[in-house]
Amino acid sequence: MATFAGTTEKCKACEKTVYLVDQLAADNKVYHKACFRCHHCKGTLKLSNYSSFEGVLYCKPHFDQLFKMTGSLDKSFEGSINCSDHYCFSVLYYL
Repeated sequence: MATFAGTTEKCKACEKTVYLVDQLAADNKVYHKACFRCHHCKGTLKLSNYSSFEGVLYCKPHFDQLFKMTGSLDKSFEGSINCSDHYCFSVLYYL
């Protein structure tokens, strides 16, 4: 009978056990590949296209929109943005 090697590590996003085959590590945290998503648009992230602030994950366009373009870390998302693979609707989100 085949057994799967488990770990004691829990996914930062869903708090469930992460098996080695589905494990992704970023910012010293462990995630399921499917749980590694932008906090704003819920788009799937890759290690090459994400940014984070205070443990919250963002795709590059939303990180840029929220932090770099506003020049402040306490600004909100306002309006809309065209992402490379989808369109995000007009929203208002405060940290």
